[in-house]
Amino acid sequence: MRDGFLRVAAATPEVRVADVDVNVERIKALIEEAAGRGCGVVCLPELAVTGYTCGDLFQSRTLLAAAEQGLARLMEQTAGLDILCAVGVPVAVGGSLYNCAAVFHKGRLLGLPAKSFIPNYGEFYEARYFTPAPEPRQVSFCGQEAPLGRNLLFPCENVEGLTLGVEICEDLWGVEPPSAKLARAGATVLLNPSCSDEVAGKAPYRRDLVKMWSGHSMSAYVYCDAGPGESTGDMVFAGHNIIAENGTVLGESGLFSTGLTVAEIDLERLAQERRRANTWQDLPEDGFVRVGFAYDQATLADFTPERSFSRQPFVPAASAGRGERCQSILTMQAQGLATRLGHIRCKDACIAFSGGLDSTLAALVTVRAFDILGLDRKGILLVSMPCFGTTERTRRNAETMAKELGASFREIPIGDSVRSHFRDIGQAEDNYDVTFENAQARERTQVMMDLANQRGGIVIGTGDLSELALGWATYNGDHMSMYGVNADVPKTLVRHLVRFEAERLGGLLGETLFDVLDTPVSPELLPPKDGEIAQCTEELVGPYELHDFFLYYLLRYGFGPGKIYRMACRSFDGAYGPEVIKGWLQVFCRRFFAQQFKRSCLPDGPKVGTVSLSPRGDWRMPSDASGALWLKEIETL
Repeated sequence: MRDGFLRVAAATPEVRVADVDVNVERIKALIEEAAGRGCGVVCLPELAVTGYTCGDLFQSRTLLAAAEQGLARLMEQTAGLDILCAVGVPVAVGGSLYNCAAVFHKGRLLGLPAKSFIPNYGEFYEARYFTPAPEPRQVSFCGQEAPLGRNLLFPCENVEGLTLGVEICEDLWGVEPPSAKLARAGATVLLNPSCSDEVAGKAPYRRDLVKMWSGHSMSAYVYCDAGPGESTGDMVFAGHNIIAENGTVLGESGLFSTGLTVAEIDLERLAQERRRANTWQDLPEDGFVRVGFAYDQATLADFTPERSFSRQPFVPAASAGRGERCQSILTMQAQGLATRLGHIRCKDACIAFSGGLDSTLAALVTVRAFDILGLDRKGILLVSMPCFGTTERTRRNAETMAKELGASFREIPIGDSVRSHFRDIGQAEDNYDVTFENAQARERTQVMMDLANQRGGIVIGTGDLSELALGWATYNGDHMSMYGVNADVPKTLVRHLVRFEAERLGGLLGETLFDVLDTPVSPELLPPKDGEIAQCTEELVGPYELHDFFLYYLLRYGFGPGKIYRMACRSFDGAYGPEVIKGWLQVFCRRFFAQQFKRSCLPDGPKVGTVSLSPRGDWRMPSDASGALWLKEIETL
């Protein structure tokens, strides 16, 4: 409701089979709880008003009449709650009985989406009672007129991007789920009132089904399962609720539980994903019935998003198989380089090896590439080029790593060359300006290019994605190489990749890699103070964990700076204050727009993630584009 966030709930009551009065009271209590927690949507299980396991009682007029009366009472009793509800109920129309979800808001029955696929195999005998969803038709139910059938959509008139669609249980398991058409017709939030019996191994399959379908349909999917209270004469029901968004599970209940499962979905993210994927095609409006609703303005004004996000969106959570992901990324980087080396029949590679994080990762990747090709690691030349800011710690680490990796190592001091250049251009050596710094970077690049020529090899670039976003590179200095293996790897991920290799390799090499991780990130261009690094990058341009957070949500989803700022304030609460986050966000946006010219002429390099700044691949922006709109929005925060 703010910044595109909407809080939703899947609610499983403990039902009593065929006891409508008890079920309605328990459903009402869960709706009230969901509304109290700020949810805008709540979904309850299939046939929750009566219970799913009523069997031949579904042919009883007494039960069907009680269900209609109970739903009418439920809508009346919750009319003061500003929450859209979907509750499973049987609906008799003429000679047919439909398995429906009653969708209502503030006492108004919006529609009765009906189940399309009626299972009649294994333990299911629904065709004995229910008829598949018909084409939409107006019916009278609970004293109100509403459409019943398939292809019903419920757009919100005052929340941008919110349109709901409903399918019921087996519909999702069919070969062509109704939600596919509903999503393409505009539904961004899909509700599934379900009663899925539990058998061994079904829960993980169900979770994967919901998760992947939310990604396939680029939607949020709220799956609400029936649980305790259903008849266990032949089946057991576990109340397995799942809320997923575009391929990610946001909330999940434990098995054999009741109550609410709550999560916040991001409607703006879903809209951006659909716009971004040009293979997404909206369906024509013909054949769909749309019934709108609107939230009270006070409800919208009172809503405060609570969803926080990983502080390191580029880095997989440990539970998501971080080690496997690191292995996969390193392999992609190495395969990209191996393919390039094989194509040009090259057996030599040169790396400007400072002993810092980025050059360390480049060396580790290059070793992997040489191993893939069966090349002698001595063909990898790691070159330390100490100058005014080099410390003994980084120089020593560089030499140790080269030896442990089995690569060639060479130390070429460049101080005299840089001083000669200073004399040529009239630069004072005690003037620590940008010329003082960049002259060293360009001298190193010249040395590396010439060494590569001597050996018939190529220069491997070490710059990472975070540096490219900020323009933290010397144009035609460390900005340039013949293949940039780290160009798609942000600084936060560089750190985790190096840590992964340190733990995997162990020994002296592992110890050295851990020391590299403990060394402050620095270009080492200014003279040390008492032998220690004097120039810390993050003190100059800001914390990389913040910049990577900004980068991810600006590029991956196109979010505005205001939304990113508020997301960062929640996610980094306790680590950085709002003013600090705002200040570094200004720095990020200012540098991002000003430094596009460096990205417009990047060397080749492999894409390994969903965010890339390659001018040939993912990111095309004119170098003279203005960032005024973004900076103006930040000023208002």
